[in-house]
Amino acid sequence: MEDLNDEERELAAMVRDFADSVVAPQSYEADRTHTLSMDVVGQMGDLGLFGLPFPEEHGGQGGDYIALGIAIEALGRVDQSIAITLEAGVSLGAMPVFRFGTEEQKQELLPDLLAGRALAGFGLTEPEAGSDAGATRTTARLDGDEWVIDGSKQFITNSGTPITRFVTVTAVTGSEGGRKEISTVIVPNGTPGFTVEAPYDKVGWNASDTHPLTFDGARVPAGNLLGARGSGFRNFLSILDEGRIAIAALSTGAAEGCLEAAVDYAKSRTIFGSALSTRQNAQFTLARMRARVHTARLAWHHAARLRDGGRPFAEQAAIAKLVAGEAAMDNARDATQIFGGNGFMNEFPVARHYRDSKILEIGEGTTEVQLLVIARALGLAG
Repeated sequence: MEDLNDEERELAAMVRDFADSVVAPQSYEADRTHTLSMDVVGQMGDLGLFGLPFPEEHGGQGGDYIALGIAIEALGRVDQSIAITLEAGVSLGAMPVFRFGTEEQKQELLPDLLAGRALAGFGLTEPEAGSDAGATRTTARLDGDEWVIDGSKQFITNSGTPITRFVTVTAVTGSEGGRKEISTVIVPNGTPGFTVEAPYDKVGWNASDTHPLTFDGARVPAGNLLGARGSGFRNFLSILDEGRIAIAALSTGAAEGCLEAAVDYAKSRTIFGSALSTRQNAQFTLARMRARVHTARLAWHHAARLRDGGRPFAEQAAIAKLVAGEAAMDNARDATQIFGGNGFMNEFPVARHYRDSKILEIGEGTTEVQLLVIARALGLAG
């Protein structure tokens, strides 16, 4: 963290202490019972974490995206489910409102979102539309002064918690020149015709709240349109670019958590009369893990600094997510190997990281999508 200023170092230390003292002790039981602790979410709100990259005039902390990444990385070390709750709450819940909402929408929705009193989801992915969001089938048609929404979404984070206020959904609102017109609409939880289905039984991120959503003639006011009509496709792309930086920060935290646990275990584990850490093969494994953490952190810091400086960052965000996601998965695998049989027991954090980290190569754009973004930046059309 050599490139952090004093304020950023203080934030990192504060969230790291919170992660170790509050988040880590409850992580195993939360994972085992598939339960998101609303007490932990509330304490994150009290610390101001949900408001980090937003201006004070809307109830935020007046920080930037690197501040958010610092907090997410610190949480990701010990509990990816809690880290993704913060990441999605900011990047996918509050940020679309801040970036594209009307002043009335901001004043109504942002204060509670930025204080952690409310959460929101971002309904993009569908059974037939993931990275290819242009394949969206959910529709929203105007009927008088209301949008009528039909369709379904899947894998939607923070969509069914006790404090979830609404979801923002992408929907086809018409066509222009033979192409779908995609817009985004705010749908409050509890809207008749909007059903939050039962939570998923997932491989990892078990304490993260994730549901499929169904819309069957759900009606919301015409004023619930978020951003200009037809701008949904362009707007969600910019949201995903920012989100990739945050996922890269989470991935870096996960990679570091695996490294820290593996180093401690290797020093304490005796094998054939000496500590495992004295064996060169273990040393080399741990050294590679350290190099991955360092490289991943440099990548997401660079992308975040570009974003905060108002410079183009889409390619760098893709690189950061690619590098950091692979670092998390590789370090989880290597840490599990260092732990041996204990690494296969869910009570050990490395086992949870092993299950959790795979989604980091999939969510908010798969590895293949990141490679495509990078290839296009090289001028390789296809």
